[in-house]
Amino acid sequence: MQQDSKEKIAHWLTTAEKPIVFTGAGVSTESGIPDFRSPGGVWSKYKTVYFDEFLQSADARREYWRQKSIIHRDLAVAIPNIGHHVIADWEARGFIHGVITQNIDGLHQIAGNKNVLELHGSARKVSCLDCNTYYDAEPMVLQFRQTNQVPRCTKCTEGRLKHATISFGQELPAQILNMAVDWCEKSRLLLAIGSSLVVSPAADLPLLTTRYGGQLVIINRDTTPLDKVADLVIHETIGETLSVVNGCLKKTLST
Repeated sequence: MQQDSKEKIAHWLTTAEKPIVFTGAGVSTESGIPDFRSPGGVWSKYKTVYFDEFLQSADARREYWRQKSIIHRDLAVAIPNIGHHVIADWEARGFIHGVITQNIDGLHQIAGNKNVLELHGSARKVSCLDCNTYYDAEPMVLQFRQTNQVPRCTKCTEGRLKHATISFGQELPAQILNMAVDWCEKSRLLLAIGSSLVVSPAADLPLLTTRYGGQLVIINRDTTPLDKVADLVIHETIGETLSVVNGCLKKTLST
């Protein structure tokens, strides 16, 4: 992609009203967290445990925790990459309003972002579905690995503990989704970064920005279904691309 495309993004970031960043798994692959949808990913290796199965079956809950304990190994050692740090810097400097993410790894917050909407929840927390108590995931995962028994809620004792993420068949939290819709409708610039833009309803959010007159930029390794409606599309490495845009942004501000 030509340098002028990155310069154009930098210019838009300084002029658009309420710019936001929308991120998917591609932002975190450079931190060593696999894209679970890709061939060879966790979701292609194991049977999906649907939310209703988790609620109804102790065996399903044990299988769910087995799979989560495998995924947790990558998440536990992951640190934010250059892409995360650039996005956090943009928020700190007022160039973006915030981040809407499909990711569950919490790396945006670790990098420094404060205004983050986690559409699919956080794998760094475990919640009790019965009494709504929250726990850090790390000790719970360790307990499961040592005992092969699903941890129990220490507050209500019989509560079903589940990672604070959205499972297949589970509805997205209405409050978070409504806030995301509001952001997208008011934003005049949305940068969709590292998302395949195929998982609804999350993938429908960038379209709201275009329908309300805003511009859409897509930065992703592969093509997406929304490429044809985007104002600008870049199929390049995310960390490197954002670094170049950040350099252009600094240059724009100095002139």
